[in-house]
Amino acid sequence: MQEGMQKTSENVGCRQKCRTESESYGGAQTYIGIVDDSLVEVQLGKDDLLERILSPDNLRKAYKQVVGNKGAGGVDKMGTSELLPYLNLHLSELIEKIKSGKYKPTAVRRVEIAKDNGKKRQLGIPTVVDRFIQQAISQVLMEEYEPLFSANSFGFRPNRSAHDAIKEVQRYAEEGYRYCVGLDLERFFDTVNHSKLIQVLSETIKDGRVVSLIHKYLNAGIMVRHKYEESIEGVPQGGPLSPILSNILLNELDKELERRGHPFVRYADDCIVLVKSLRATERVRDSIANYVEKELFLKVNKEKTVLGTLAGKKFLGYSFY
Repeated sequence: MQEGMQKTSENVGCRQKCRTESESYGGAQTYIGIVDDSLVEVQLGKDDLLERILSPDNLRKAYKQVVGNKGAGGVDKMGTSELLPYLNLHLSELIEKIKSGKYKPTAVRRVEIAKDNGKKRQLGIPTVVDRFIQQAISQVLMEEYEPLFSANSFGFRPNRSAHDAIKEVQRYAEEGYRYCVGLDLERFFDTVNHSKLIQVLSETIKDGRVVSLIHKYLNAGIMVRHKYEESIEGVPQGGPLSPILSNILLNELDKELERRGHPFVRYADDCIVLVKSLRATERVRDSIANYVEKELFLKVNKEKTVLGTLAGKKFLGYSFY
């Protein structure tokens, strides 16, 4: 893989990242570039996000992650074992298409898996090549957003787990927050509003090429039993971009809860808000539902949103006493 990446970086003019860890200066990263046949330090800031995504080290890391995760192929049936030969032949062309804005992602393959309650969860499996590109994007988005995410958010984040989320709920309970609102976002991953997500994304990501590429992935469509369907909403679970994009959107909810002074714990789309009285639970539920529906264009299932004492409440498969 290293040889293929190195060769491509020379062919298409990718800036070669230092072999040591890249240094960060106020959100920028330092790379070694070639200017007038001389090696110089080049700082890549927020407007050069695509160059960071397509840097050899970031692509190498993305490749290792995708191959390590294995998983089923997309609509083209290419397996992860075939990715390296493909990249050795086509990576230069792939990078040029992405840089020029001509790259078009392939539709995801619809897969259904059984849930514990007997219902089906719908997944969208991208092709291995698209997983590779999505992983490269996701890694850089994580670098940008991780410092911005709430300390009360635990899902899809490094060095954080469901167990950590449970411990945080217990800590609030010990502080006297014995009542809760167990927020249920109805079919969250399937109903994310693309326009709202792009708006939120654009507030932080100033490289329009990256925002455009992500928008293309959102609109790539779905193949269901060999029939193409448009993807006008949602972030299909099954690709590397889905977790970080869901956190980017729901970080808006986190900020609103923090602004209102509500203790809460969120793990992906599972969110529990802690209060000190039973009377407060209904008021908090209604006000949060109003914000979620009017500002984020998501739907709160009020029937499944649990109100009451924390004792006996299930959260992430754990029951509190």
